[in-house]
Amino acid sequence: MKVTSIRQPQSSCPFESAQQKISGLGYSLLVFVYAKIDDQSDNTGRLDIKHTIYVDASRTADYQTTSGIVKILENQGNKDDLLAFFEERLLPVDEIEANQIAEELLQRKPKIGYLTISNALQWRLQYSRVIEKAGFVNGIERVR
Repeated sequence: MKVTSIRQPQSSCPFESAQQKISGLGYSLLVFVYAKIDDQSDNTGRLDIKHTIYVDASRTADYQTTSGIVKILENQGNKDDLLAFFEERLLPVDEIEANQIAEELLQRKPKIGYLTISNALQWRLQYSRVIEKAGFVNGIERVR
């Protein structure tokens, strides 16, 4: 479960491996997006839940990374193309892991994820795309 402000819908997530950007986080998300309204007269605040989005585990990968990989594979790309793409995207992997991931991708094309996952000591997950796509993409459902 993630709770985030409508002003900047994002949160942090523990970094496990670069593979998460391609295959997803390994779990589904329930994202609550709120707007906070402060009442200065009585020093209170109110949270207005604007969106409640369910993101299936199969859609929790990084959008730009997975859509780029799918394009490479659909264009008859090979292992060298994938490795160059990983390098361009600054995917945090060593050479051995990059080769293993590329081999796996040649066997099985990934599903396109809909999060934006920024590289850092822990992932920074951004949810604008899932808010836009909820109800239009299989695996991303608008609960409320």
